[in-house]
Amino acid sequence: MTFPPRFQKELQVHLAKNTPGEHSVVWSDGIDTRKSNSSPPQSNYSNELIQSRLKEILDKYTNGIWLSKLPQLYRKMFNEDLQQDALKQLEHWTHICTVEKSASSGLAELLLYPARSGQQQKKSSFHPKLADKKQDLSFSKKSATQGGKLAASKSLVPKDFEVKQKITKLLQKYSSGLWANALPKLFEETYKMQFPQNILDDLDCLSDICTVDYAVSGDCKKAILYAKMVKTTNEQNDKPKETLSPLLVTPTALVKPELKEIISEEQGDLGLRSHKTINDPERLALTENEVTVVTSEFKESCSVQSVPSPLSIPAEQFPSVLVVELHNTAEAVIRYIGPEYSGALEEMEDAMKEYYTYTGELKPLSSQSIGQLVAVSAEEDSWLRAQIVSVDAAKVKVFFVDHGFNEVVDKSKLYKLDARFSTLSFQAAKCKLAGLETFCKEPCVLETFEFLASGKILLMEILERSEVPLVLLYDTSGDDDFNINSACLKALHDKTLELNLKENGVYLNVVVTNVCSDGTIYCQVPSKGWTQLNALLEKVEQYFNFRQITSDYFVSLPFCGKRCLARWRGKWARVEITNVHGTRVVDILFLDTGIVASIAVSELREIPSPLLHDFVSIPPQAIKCCLADLTFNIGMWTPDAVLWLRDTVLNCSDCSIKVVKVDEAKGLVHIYLFTSKNFPNPERSINHKITNADLWKHRKDVYLSVERSSTTSFPSNKGDANIASEFDTKSPVKDFGIAPIKMIAPHIVHNVLPSPFVLPQPGEHMDVFISVACHPGHFVFQPWQELYKLEVLMEEMVLYYNSTEWQSVPIEKNKIFVAQLDNKWYRVLVKGILTNGLVSVYQLDYGRHELVSCRKVQTLVQQFRQLPFQAITAQLAGIKCEQWSEEASIVFRNHVERKPLVAQIQSVHGSAYPWDRKVVTYLVDTSLPDTDVWIHDLLTEYLVELSKVA
Repeated sequence: MTFPPRFQKELQVHLAKNTPGEHSVVWSDGIDTRKSNSSPPQSNYSNELIQSRLKEILDKYTNGIWLSKLPQLYRKMFNEDLQQDALKQLEHWTHICTVEKSASSGLAELLLYPARSGQQQKKSSFHPKLADKKQDLSFSKKSATQGGKLAASKSLVPKDFEVKQKITKLLQKYSSGLWANALPKLFEETYKMQFPQNILDDLDCLSDICTVDYAVSGDCKKAILYAKMVKTTNEQNDKPKETLSPLLVTPTALVKPELKEIISEEQGDLGLRSHKTINDPERLALTENEVTVVTSEFKESCSVQSVPSPLSIPAEQFPSVLVVELHNTAEAVIRYIGPEYSGALEEMEDAMKEYYTYTGELKPLSSQSIGQLVAVSAEEDSWLRAQIVSVDAAKVKVFFVDHGFNEVVDKSKLYKLDARFSTLSFQAAKCKLAGLETFCKEPCVLETFEFLASGKILLMEILERSEVPLVLLYDTSGDDDFNINSACLKALHDKTLELNLKENGVYLNVVVTNVCSDGTIYCQVPSKGWTQLNALLEKVEQYFNFRQITSDYFVSLPFCGKRCLARWRGKWARVEITNVHGTRVVDILFLDTGIVASIAVSELREIPSPLLHDFVSIPPQAIKCCLADLTFNIGMWTPDAVLWLRDTVLNCSDCSIKVVKVDEAKGLVHIYLFTSKNFPNPERSINHKITNADLWKHRKDVYLSVERSSTTSFPSNKGDANIASEFDTKSPVKDFGIAPIKMIAPHIVHNVLPSPFVLPQPGEHMDVFISVACHPGHFVFQPWQELYKLEVLMEEMVLYYNSTEWQSVPIEKNKIFVAQLDNKWYRVLVKGILTNGLVSVYQLDYGRHELVSCRKVQTLVQQFRQLPFQAITAQLAGIKCEQWSEEASIVFRNHVERKPLVAQIQSVHGSAYPWDRKVVTYLVDTSLPDTDVWIHDLLTEYLVELSKVA
């Protein structure tokens, strides 16, 4: 193997420091020290032999390998080259291996893993297969120690077999895994039969139908279950279907020809096809010369005309797109924005303009055929690629394959598309808007989309990758991201059911459903919509109570803006997902009460399809209000004031309001609020009473409690997903359907720290993810193999802290706490306490420094102190610089930040505290197929070039 000159200098150093072992072999397999560059000739082995050898390799490297490294490993182990045809078949050999694309780094590198009994893929924001690797390891260890018990559990009686079949159907709905403690409730609700409790005591008895991953070793309540995919007999016997190549150029999926194409066989001797349509029945009369020209053009443009490869979907989850047009929400036409997409198109069209403008011998096409790719002379001297849709006497209808629209043009504007312009993929693409599948052709939805999105550049979130991806679209031009999908769904609201409150209007029998910690109030006012909603909710109760629920009613793909159902006070209620934490936890807004909660995805249900249209047509019944004309500027609401307001109005059976002002821009109604006994005397209104000065004294030892003397408890929530409340608290509410989590009373445990992560020895390697990169002298990495456990921990902390009371805790410098940032909870180290109520914290798992309100800092309870802190501070080995320039720091950051790399440890500087440790390490980018990029070599070359310029 030949090495680039820039690697030869460091080669011997790295080899000398390399300690033989499993990890080092995977990392260093790209370095072949053999003197001979020749390889044995390939043998014509059968697939069975290659598969058995691949299985042997993957059994050795159970944590997975880069696909680009497989040929080198194969050659090293078996002394012969791996056939290229075998590489193309890997994704079909699912019984041998699993092939996955690593999308987190934006690169097209593929990863190879051992077959995992066909379990569903674990979706992860960092690595799609990270969970699967952990599942296999944790399960294999546990099963090895409990072999006897496992063998005994597999001898099934018929009843056990039936239960397992039912469990399998449930798990297959949750491809991202299901909490084990949520399984009994799902089972009993779906099948109307008791769940065998002994299963949770010994999850290994389910090993033949699912993979069990223990986030905390041995804790069944913290286990996550993943279904195993079992091929049916029909699937196993299915043979690959042959695909016949079309004789003509295959029209893009975006082209929909409107006229029937009739092929004449009378001109077979000329090799011509005469396209007849219902609009053009006459034959074309051609002279002998014209026939010769047309025949030549046809053979070049149709018979052998090259078609670009299909457009690939961007690797990133949030690409920018230009919305072209929408005929229905299942086929919105878009264009991707970026150097490889819009940038490449602009360069090609500039080249087309130059070519067709200054090449004098070019002439318009004499013959046109449906499906033919052509160059079209468009407006403003531009030249565009197009495909012929239909042909008329003097006009031709074309579809512009890069811009996504049809147009009728003169035949004189059509030219042969030169081969050099046939390599770039057609840029017009389609996407499907999530949540609008049932209403894809509703006129009000299409009109709203046209107004909000057409012709704009938007941010697209890819939910499902397929030929037509399922997406959410966001307008990010304002202060807040605007969900286009949600706005289109709101267009379906029945205008006659909307409650338009009038200024100075008085409304009786009002129910206050929620009081937020910022003083915002949510009310329900009797109306026609309220009456219809209650009737619909009764139908839902009957629907779920009197029929067996199938897995179709489980929410398997949660996303922001999705409408579904959740339990509230023992009954189903309408909710909207406002935030997604990982794959198993979401934040929801109860649309008709204004309450916000965090909930496990397994507790959500789809709205029954027969009732879906009626549910969507009824506007949310929770009206967002605030108290008007308070006598003084109250500033920040104190806990005492919020608690007094809750005690006064939440338990009142008959409130009344008088509308003072309607702020439509903010969706806020300013009101006077009265209890039934005090209406309508303004001096006895809640607005007047709450100005009692004693309620506005900030006391450090007071925190919001939601369980008062009344038997009815109301959770204290933000009420508005966009409000960052500082007194946000929630009590354990079973009616939310929140997965049961063992509640531990908060107490000060600052001195109890998790065990530090065990780092490899100097010279050894580990897979890492770079979370923060300031400069080569300071960056932070996370152990790649632990990222999945961190994701589970983050989800559990959301469920725990969003369902327990927020307590005022004494904050101390250099102590460990948990803090809420961007609707998530992070384990933090307090670095400083500012006088303005903010706290400087360091995220112990991500390595970032943040400022957070002291009100959002809580005690880190013991159950979240098990996983070692994941952020490890490091500096780059192999290069020294006293002070890094901004330019060099940017180069370093662009090559490593938010990317998975391989680290070769040079040295570890220990400390009494995990966050004070520092690692000196080499970083290697192994994503390229032919070579490994050593980051310190890359920076050295950059500094040398920079010094030459200076």
